[in-house]
Amino acid sequence: MVFDVIDISEEEISKLSAVQMQLLRTAQKSKNNLKYKLEQELILFKQLICTDGLKDSSLLEHKRAQLEKELNYELEIIAEQLLYSISISNPLPPDKDDGDENAGYIVDYTLPYIDRYNIVRDYYLAISDPSERMALYTADETAKRYLGSYYDSLYDVLYSYSI
Repeated sequence: MVFDVIDISEEEISKLSAVQMQLLRTAQKSKNNLKYKLEQELILFKQLICTDGLKDSSLLEHKRAQLEKELNYELEIIAEQLLYSISISNPLPPDKDDGDENAGYIVDYTLPYIDRYNIVRDYYLAISDPSERMALYTADETAKRYLGSYYDSLYDVLYSYSI
């Protein structure tokens, strides 16, 4: 994916945490969706003015300018929100454990527990071998800290898939 929603170098991208990368991806998808909608709206508008016999008028250029102005405004908001979110995102708690960064799934302590649960569940359910899944999960100290009381519930769910 090409990241052009903000000015960021490859080196800066490589230094982003998993949470910050997810924020960047989401912002880039929003930008791409906005640009696609602009293009679709212009195509529709062009078809409308051509059917009305106004293809030589300046209406299309005025509409294009209006839509581009709206797009730039929306993109400024997305970029500003992204930069703010990246600057304040500190996915690890104050007593940072380096194992959290190598967990294989997003470790963001600002997420509600149900979202954390879903992230970890989806990660482990992607492992096809049930015995490997359970062995990895029971050895995952990050999951124990990250999920808190939800750890045992997820253990039961994962175990039920291995029977």
